[in-house]
Amino acid sequence: MTTITPQRIAQIEARFAELQAMMASGNLDGDKFVEVSKEYAEIEPVAEAAAEVQRLRDEQTGLQEMLAGDDAEMKAMAADEVDDVKKALEKAEHALALKLLPRDSADDRPAMLEIRAGTGGDEAALFAGDLYRMYSRFADEQGWKVELISANASEVGGFKEVVANINGKGVFAKLKFESGVHRVQRVPETESGGRIHTSAATVAILPEPEEVDIDIRTEDLRIDTYRASGAGGQHVNKTDSAIRITHLPTGLVVQCQDGKSQHKNKAQAMKVLAARLYEQERDAVQSEEADARKAMVGSGDRSERIRTYNYPQGRVTDHRINLTLHKLPEIVEGGALGEMVDALIAEDEASRLANLDG
Repeated sequence: MTTITPQRIAQIEARFAELQAMMASGNLDGDKFVEVSKEYAEIEPVAEAAAEVQRLRDEQTGLQEMLAGDDAEMKAMAADEVDDVKKALEKAEHALALKLLPRDSADDRPAMLEIRAGTGGDEAALFAGDLYRMYSRFADEQGWKVELISANASEVGGFKEVVANINGKGVFAKLKFESGVHRVQRVPETESGGRIHTSAATVAILPEPEEVDIDIRTEDLRIDTYRASGAGGQHVNKTDSAIRITHLPTGLVVQCQDGKSQHKNKAQAMKVLAARLYEQERDAVQSEEADARKAMVGSGDRSERIRTYNYPQGRVTDHRINLTLHKLPEIVEGGALGEMVDALIAEDEASRLANLDG
């Protein structure tokens, strides 16, 4: 990890002091006050971490001077403390480095969860249902709210496709590394010979855009209504409540039929469309930084096989970081998913810290 230079710490402290003075002046108008307040809130924890690093560095310098002196009693006292201060300084420098990492502007946003059954037929649909329950239970543990937007249920259970909105603090930051192909290896209930089948489902985690991020023009949309199919109550065969929206410039198609109201289905479909368009824009920007992203955990490539759930061996393996946890039941129940998520975040942070310019 690159050492944070004294000059960098001085820059942080100077900017924090400048923002403090601006906030205390009472001379800021509405828009400027909001802008300064936002920067102040962002830099305050960084400035506190920088101050702690500087304090420990000063303390370490003082101890080294004592060790180099002639006073035996002072040297003995310094020798007792120098290791503890060194460890505390390493910890503080690591904490500051993490705070200096470039933040993804979408990290604090809600996210759209999309799961689609892949190869494997009925078994893939059942696995897609398992993944949806896993993320729903994990979301409950985090205190997040899951709202089902659309679901295309399979006849044997599970989903051919399911889309939900997950709302809460830091949703995208926690779940963004879940995008990709998830593979399951298990013996289907319908398999009389006991043979292990391999199936797959694709997961996409899309940050929810703010209104200013995406401008969707009405003339770029083709909106079709149709009668919903499948289970859902008597209304499904009586009204054209289902909505299909085609974004003509990109060819993206979104449909929603779960709500009884055509108006609600349209609003939900527009929400999904905005998230997909926002993801396309982010992908375009990030493709310019492709070389840097190759070193990171989350390439965002949905065709990339990222994880295998092996039921006979009771293990889950994330192939990007070569992590295997023999906790399959706990992970698919959502409780131990956090351990996998935290390991992915830590790996991403470590890779970015290695490239941090102090």
